Amino acid sequence: MVSTFLLTILLMIGLFFFIRASTKDRIEVVTLRCPESEDSILAYLRDYFQQRSYQVKAIDGERNKVTLEGLVSPSIFLAVLLSFLAGCGLFSFSLVLQMLFHPEINWFLGLIILSPIAGFFYWKGSKRVEEVAFRIDNVVDEEEKKETVFTIQAHRDELINLQTSFPFNYEVKEA
Repeated sequence: MVSTFLLTILLMIGLFFFIRASTKDRIEVVTLRCPESEDSILAYLRDYFQQRSYQVKAIDGERNKVTLEGLVSPSIFLAVLLSFLAGCGLFSFSLVLQMLFHPEINWFLGLIILSPIAGFFYWKGSKRVEEVAFRIDNVVDEEEKKETVFTIQAHRDELINLQTSFPFNYEVKEA
């Protein structure tokens, strides 16, 4: 019984950290090389981020850097999923508490009503303003080919969406 209680406590700690990590910023930087012109890439990025409701925050002409800002909305599916997982975890925890302390009292099952707190926590923590910054440079490589190199700093999911919808041929530049 005690070993089951300890394992359940460890699982609850893991669930807590999983729910907490759902609101964590996952900012990454990606550098891409593309044979297209700077103007066509800039026009595509402008249209792409406008379509995703980002607004221009700052333009640094000296460093060819553009900073955009947009509101990231939380996912209803993830909020429901986290509430469901918290409910399953609290149900298991209440069953173990019931077996350990008072098998005839079902009060511990009342812990399940706390499960929507996980979805609420995710919903409040995920709705935030995110920044996207990108820099575009023209580079002439050793074969005298002109390439455009652009570096984008954004949320990991935003970078994945951009790379999957990017219409030009590109390669990821290793750091």
